[in-house]
Amino acid sequence: MQVSEIFFSIQGESSRAGLPCIFVRLTGCNLRCHWCDTEYSFYGGERLSVEQVAGRLRQFPSRLLEITGGEPMLQEKEVLALIALLPPDWTVMIETSGERDLSRLPERVVRIMDVKCPGSGESGRFYQPNLQVLTSRDEIKFVLTGREDYEYARDFIARHRLEAITPHLLLSPAFHKTAGGDRSSRQCRLDPQTLAEWMLADGIPARLSLQIHKFIWDPAQRGV
Repeated sequence: MQVSEIFFSIQGESSRAGLPCIFVRLTGCNLRCHWCDTEYSFYGGERLSVEQVAGRLRQFPSRLLEITGGEPMLQEKEVLALIALLPPDWTVMIETSGERDLSRLPERVVRIMDVKCPGSGESGRFYQPNLQVLTSRDEIKFVLTGREDYEYARDFIARHRLEAITPHLLLSPAFHKTAGGDRSSRQCRLDPQTLAEWMLADGIPARLSLQIHKFIWDPAQRGV
């Protein structure tokens, strides 16, 4: 596997936000979202065997794991091999763009699928058949930069009746790339209060999701 970083932190997003979690960030991504906050993972990293990665994971005091990127499904073969090495009592999550086929992931995996909105510059890349393989355990996330993105997410949820697929629908304000050390909502490209008011006005069946790790640590800091 080509690995950008392995670290132990607080789960900042998803329905498990706030829980201690191990992260494996894989190198490489075939998308270039305008608001991407992990561009350092596009290249470089360390070449490790799946056995070496599994060994490092066992050193942390947690059984909650997220495999992310970049785009982890670009290394699908290695990801599947790593999952097969992990004990059955581990909770394994994969955060993915939704551009790659997710049907071959084992049942134990929680898919956190990101549907790209227009503000990302990659909204035309979604792989529609993924909606057929998601279960109520999985999660669907929309990262928003403004009103156009919100309306896109709202209409996508309604059109595909996503609440019938999973109760875990997440709307997350994008952060500015140059967030620096200011750990506040001022660094969000879409004000969380504004987003909350839109959600309340529309009665949208989704959760407002803030990247809480960016309010705890420097938003530009790696490994958190």
